[in-house]
Amino acid sequence: MNINELGCRVKEASIKLAGAGMEQKNKALAQIAESLKHNKETIIKANREDLLRSEKENLPAPLLKRLKFDETKIRDVVDGIYDLINLADPVGKTLLSTELDDGLELYKVTCPIGVIGVIFESRPDALVQISTLCLKSGNGVLLKGGSEARETNLALSGVIVRATQEAGIPSNWLALLKTRLEVNEMLKMDQYIDLIIPRGSNDFVRHIIDNSRIPVMGHADGVCHCYVDADADIDMAVKIAVDSKTQYVAVCNAAETLLVHEKIAPDFLPAVKKALESQQG
Repeated sequence: MNINELGCRVKEASIKLAGAGMEQKNKALAQIAESLKHNKETIIKANREDLLRSEKENLPAPLLKRLKFDETKIRDVVDGIYDLINLADPVGKTLLSTELDDGLELYKVTCPIGVIGVIFESRPDALVQISTLCLKSGNGVLLKGGSEARETNLALSGVIVRATQEAGIPSNWLALLKTRLEVNEMLKMDQYIDLIIPRGSNDFVRHIIDNSRIPVMGHADGVCHCYVDADADIDMAVKIAVDSKTQYVAVCNAAETLLVHEKIAPDFLPAVKKALESQQG
């Protein structure tokens, strides 16, 4: 199947998915969570293959850490799916209501976007997070992960698609792209894709924007800040500051800048220094 046929099928499935109710979508999400747990050995085996190949290819240590998808990571994404189930349905919410004339009212109501193309880094948990968010919001999705995670992504996408089919979700709502050539073709598919979300360097995002007529949700320069205000609870602020940097230092949203109000600095800085030093090991 070529990329255009794939895009067409995802588009057709997205139209049906847009009409799915919250109960059906949540049932499908729960099925994904249970299927991930049931198939964890297959997923972990695929991930080991990716890790071994990437180590031989001298992938940097921080990227290897992102690539690892073990039982703990599976448990984390499963917990995230159940958190998602507990959220309200984002579709069908009235955001604005205006009476234009007698008997004539205008409503602004949330609805699915359609088909979203997402290009993301070599982090398998991102595939689960992106696909389940798209399902909850009633959108079809075309996914392209980093080549380093190809076996893991293939295993995960297979589990997710089979699980949602069992829950009555239209087949083909999710598709996995495998090559860079397919990404270049995807940028031309404005008849099927409604939004592209690229995750990567600014140069990469700019390349996507410059080479597609499809709307792109990119990002701008910036670093992740943690701010401690003058009236902050010091114990809580220390815990937040330490966690924001050390809980998982390899992720893109780990704190890079700590801003402290001058009034609380004399008490807070020694406390956070001690806490951060205790993390060294």
